[in-house]
Amino acid sequence: MNSNVENLPPHVLRLVYKEVSALAADPPEGIKIYPSEEDITELHTAIEGPEGTPFAGGIFRMRLVLGKDFPAVPPKGYFLTKIFHPNVGHKGEICVNVLKRDWKAELGLRHILLTIKCLLIHPNPESALNEEAGRLLLEDYAEYESRARLLTEIHAMGGPGGTSGAPQDPNDGPQPKKHAGDPTKRAGPSAAAVPAALGNGANGASTTTSSSNSSSTNNVAGKKKADKKRALRRL
Repeated sequence: MNSNVENLPPHVLRLVYKEVSALAADPPEGIKIYPSEEDITELHTAIEGPEGTPFAGGIFRMRLVLGKDFPAVPPKGYFLTKIFHPNVGHKGEICVNVLKRDWKAELGLRHILLTIKCLLIHPNPESALNEEAGRLLLEDYAEYESRARLLTEIHAMGGPGGTSGAPQDPNDGPQPKKHAGDPTKRAGPSAAAVPAALGNGANGASTTTSSSNSSSTNNVAGKKKADKKRALRRL
């Protein structure tokens, strides 16, 4: 998605920069802010899964994208970490009233972040983007909780360098090489392959010697035959 820095009026950019700086210095509880100096119109955050929910223990990466009409029009919110939640679509899009009909310019970004965190505690099946999650929430909460917890464990846990905050597409990024860094498991010629290679070399030498001997024998026989013909012609 393209940056809207050049599309926003200078006074709006100043207000956004001021608010983002305040959020970074004093973030809401359980939320970390990762502002970008290059693009202030895209705010990356990480939300801790609230205790007492299937998302507890997980770290969920999210971003807010400010459009060219902000703050008259609300930002768009996306979960970057895969999550099983009625109000989060398969591509990570978030459906919450504060980002739609309940939006007011004076609400600010902090209010949005707190509302999305509350959405993890109190899902709204009536405005479900993930219909299966919404149905299970109403009809079989145990199954909903099990599915949500499983995806949390797979995609939102693991800490730094692990799978925490994995993108919606788990295949993104370079894949680690198998056994990389483990000298006991590095690929190399097996013990059985070495004798085989040596054996092939010995056989090759033997074959070469045999061919040479055969050629020498053929040359001697040919010479004797020619000498015999010359002797017959002299008679």
